Amino acid sequence: MTDKKLIAVVGATGQQGGGLARAILDDPEQRFALRALTRNPDSEAARALAARGAEVVSADLDDEASLTKALEGAYGAYLVTAFWEYNSVEREHQQARAMAGAAKATRLAHVIWSTLPDTRLHLPVDDDRVPTLHGRYKVPHFDGKAEAEAFFVEAGVPATFLSTTFYFESFVDFFRPVRDDDGVLALHLPMADRRLPGIAAEDIGRTAFGIFTRGPELVGETISISGENLTGEEYAAAFAKELGTDVGYRPMSVEDVRGLPVPGADDLANMFVYYAEHESVFAGARDPEAVRKLNPRLQDFATWLSAHRDAFKGL
Repeated sequence: MTDKKLIAVVGATGQQGGGLARAILDDPEQRFALRALTRNPDSEAARALAARGAEVVSADLDDEASLTKALEGAYGAYLVTAFWEYNSVEREHQQARAMAGAAKATRLAHVIWSTLPDTRLHLPVDDDRVPTLHGRYKVPHFDGKAEAEAFFVEAGVPATFLSTTFYFESFVDFFRPVRDDDGVLALHLPMADRRLPGIAAEDIGRTAFGIFTRGPELVGETISISGENLTGEEYAAAFAKELGTDVGYRPMSVEDVRGLPVPGADDLANMFVYYAEHESVFAGARDPEAVRKLNPRLQDFATWLSAHRDAFKGL
């Protein structure tokens, strides 16, 4: 048996939860023990965590009884949803309620809820410039998480709200620099000249670890994070320096995003409207130097890009 505080991590084999799982396991002081909650304990990633000493437990976010069993005996938990797997605020809320209920039933001392701001505070539902989605949301994958914060408050669960942002990894998967028809290597973002806060996915988990080490003093707080707040021109300049070639910045329109043949394109388009039109609110709430106090290893974009240079070979 161990007397270390046990942290249960939802999505421990994913991006956010995986970052926290590794931070717990890599901690030189070994302050916490890890219970990895996953849908598939037999996956390669789950087995790798088990090999490093984690307790791996199967949990179903749609089943409160399953979650209650998985959280039993834990000190705290990192709770996150996978909205883009199902693209439904209703289901995300069902899962958040189940997590809040399980956290209350098991009397967890500290929970972190991975969240995002409610954009309707600045993009009202009656603002016809931006379509209303899912019946009553402007940016469903933001607004639904913000609404779900109330589930933890109402249940009396001691929670810290970790407000995330655009992943640097999105430059690998969605916003890669591309050669335009004129042969110019260019970065396309729907941000005009506004700042886009970004963060390495790994650093979300590392910052959550810092919150757990600080403990109850951060209960009830919202911690808004980023690794760096850069304009499109500044992101392009970082690419140019790392890749050793010219990279231009050519802003794309929000309507270009809205027309992408991907699920949730309207949601993403509205998100970029919020990012750009309310830069002072979103970017203004995110101070990397403040985040670095919780996560001293916080990566700025150049550091992340250097570590992921191989992902951009052949551009």
